[in-house]
Amino acid sequence: MDNLNTHKLASPYEAFPAAEARRLAARFEVHFTPEHGSWLDMAETELGVLSRPCLDRRIDDAEKLAREIAAWERWRNEAGATVDWQFTAPDARIKLKRLYPSIEVG
Repeated sequence: MDNLNTHKLASPYEAFPAAEARRLAARFEVHFTPEHGSWLDMAETELGVLSRPCLDRRIDDAEKLAREIAAWERWRNEAGATVDWQFTAPDARIKLKRLYPSIEVG
């Protein structure tokens, strides 16, 4: 779940009757993303890392694929793999200038 203000367990109560909202909210397992990073970027990075050792060939059945991915996942977790965010706000202001307008004073 990203940190968007509508992404909270109270949101279903705004759209559904209380009993239905409670039923839906009970099914959610909330994992918040880093404050200064995009969950989508992290997912894409991990898929890229997964594709090299695990998805670079044809795997004929779903069970073998699941075993390969589980082995890769254990390896990544045991290695303590992390994401190193290096895109800072000043960098963003340069690269995404149209989204981060600067106000000139003077």
